[in-house]
Amino acid sequence: MLTGHVVPHNSGMANRSNPQADRAGASTLHLPEGNWNSVLDCLCAHFPHIPSEVWRDRFARGRVLDADGRPLHVSAAYRRHLEVHYFREVAQEAELPFEACVLHADADLLVADKPHFLAVMPAGRFVEQTLLRRLIRQTGNGHLVPLHRIDRLTAGLVLFSTNPATRSRYQSLFREQQVDKYYEALAPALPQLGFPLVHRSRLLAGEPFFRMAECNGPANSETRVDVVDRGCPIWRYALSPVSGRKHQLRVHMASLGAPILNDPLYPELASGEEDDFDAPLKLLAKRIAFTDPLSGQTRRFESRLTL
Repeated sequence: MLTGHVVPHNSGMANRSNPQADRAGASTLHLPEGNWNSVLDCLCAHFPHIPSEVWRDRFARGRVLDADGRPLHVSAAYRRHLEVHYFREVAQEAELPFEACVLHADADLLVADKPHFLAVMPAGRFVEQTLLRRLIRQTGNGHLVPLHRIDRLTAGLVLFSTNPATRSRYQSLFREQQVDKYYEALAPALPQLGFPLVHRSRLLAGEPFFRMAECNGPANSETRVDVVDRGCPIWRYALSPVSGRKHQLRVHMASLGAPILNDPLYPELASGEEDDFDAPLKLLAKRIAFTDPLSGQTRRFESRLTL
């Protein structure tokens, strides 16, 4: 059991004796048809924006792997449809000064308490400084896969499958909306509205591409909203998403007229790209509950973090 274990943000590289851990979090490319002599030549042609010396360095450091997770030599021969795993890297990726706590871990499930500013999966400028990569390094389990995701700026609970054999059983819970998710948020008061209420809308990609927008058409998102504490002038809201659209809670609260405190995207895009660690988004994935598909028992987890 790893219950209550703190995941250090400066954990070392994955265990090289575990090929599954080595290739977890890596990108995969099945080499296209061509006349290249080596895997290196093919990669350079496929990714022209990445210099040859960068790829050579990755080969030297064991960051280009075969289908079994074994490092490929820089002279490895090209073969059509060869499965190659490579790690995206960000030059001078900043180390985030926050740690995640593993609240529970067993043979099938791991529950992590994610801090603000830590992405769940590698994306954009974050690769190694993500919850998945940190947990893989900490546990040595290359089979870890998130069962759902929360925004990088949102804190709280994230569930991971630890066992490929039972993964689909847990994934179906989220796909079939059989998971009760409870969030808390701090936002301006809405005394003119009656609570509890349900907000439904159609969410599609907006402008810029990383924002979402409410559009005309059939609703594809639904959030139940209630009030936990009526402070002055800030209220604490209870948010229960029925669907799981990107940025759903943030867009819905902004649409109601109460944007979540410190939200840099909604209702307006804030200027500046740097994170303000002193002003985290006041949104927390507080509780999650479901009927375990293996045991039939009710399972309930609660974040130890606060807003």
